[in-house]
Amino acid sequence: MELREIPVEKLIFGMFISKLDRPWTETPFVFQGFVLKNDKQIDVLRKFCKSVFVDPEKEEPQDIGKVTAEDLAKIRGTTVYKEAASVEVELPRAQRAHTNTTVVVMELSRAVEIGNSIDSSRSHEAAAQITESVVRNPDAMALLIKLQEKSGATLSRAVEISVMMTIFGRFLQLPQESMKILGMLGLLQDVGKLKLPTELAARGPANAEEIELYRTHVNHSVRILSSTPGIPPELPGLASLHHERFDGSGYPRGLRGNAIAFFGSIAGIVDTFDTLTAPKPFGENLSPAKALSIIYKGRGTQFHPALVEQFIQCIGVFPVGSVVELNSGEIAIVIAQNMVRRMQPRIMVVRDAKGDPLVPYKMLDLMKEPKVRPDEPYRIQRSLEYDSVKIDPRELFL
Repeated sequence: MELREIPVEKLIFGMFISKLDRPWTETPFVFQGFVLKNDKQIDVLRKFCKSVFVDPEKEEPQDIGKVTAEDLAKIRGTTVYKEAASVEVELPRAQRAHTNTTVVVMELSRAVEIGNSIDSSRSHEAAAQITESVVRNPDAMALLIKLQEKSGATLSRAVEISVMMTIFGRFLQLPQESMKILGMLGLLQDVGKLKLPTELAARGPANAEEIELYRTHVNHSVRILSSTPGIPPELPGLASLHHERFDGSGYPRGLRGNAIAFFGSIAGIVDTFDTLTAPKPFGENLSPAKALSIIYKGRGTQFHPALVEQFIQCIGVFPVGSVVELNSGEIAIVIAQNMVRRMQPRIMVVRDAKGDPLVPYKMLDLMKEPKVRPDEPYRIQRSLEYDSVKIDPRELFL
């Protein structure tokens, strides 16, 4: 089989490097031909070569995405959180925190658009309120953000991503201060989009020229945050990472593996999930199950494999706020997880089998196996897109 020429930036571990685009003697490599196994080899190839020739017949399959107990120990903290309030009790408090955070994001947007500096104290306040609510009960805030009407305005996703990153931090048992930093990062990492044309920032790029312009938002974010007094000193650097990818295929710097900071790897996974599930034209409008499947396939290549595994466990098979079809033909919204039995969450039935609104809503805990018929318990048949059903959060427990 003939050799294949591949740019250094597109190399994958396990490939056999058979030939370089320059003589071997002009490089530090001792052996003429080797299996690519680590970042150090790639760094050297980047320094001396633009492309190399690989031998497909000598390629060694890599166990991409395999996660060990040691891998998990590196990313999990030791802070134990217990549910301090039910979703019904926490939802009004979560609503107040969400409303305040939305106001903060609007203030931030106006300030950046007219060239003023960001009020870091307000950002701290918003992230703290989100964190406190998530610590008490993560399901309340998760439900709330999924039921809010989505907007195409720049930074409209900021609150949702902030909440999701905070919830993931809680699941990883990170300390509260780390959760707060994740919350602030979610709020502010895309602030640079305010420097893009409004339509481009909302819908994303459609061609090569727009891709180049769109990608400049990362550097805009870093610049804006670097000139903002009072924010955590690591935040500008972290804001540059959510488009980097584990295999080096991301931007703006093409970082790979552990060169991407831990919080940056978290941000990349959450940002991708939000984009995949957001309604068109701002996202792909996929069901949570399809979005998680795509992210799972990207473990070890696009995303940190251990974090992908933990994110899927955190979100669950049927995420809070997701719309599901039951074996009765009814439509329901997942309002709380059952951590012991993830396939049997608490749900709120909002449409009957004919598709008509159900008033009042019917509350079911599937772990208690309520019956559709005397011999058949309720089961979830499939998950639907998030915007399949429109529910005003004020109609719930508020």
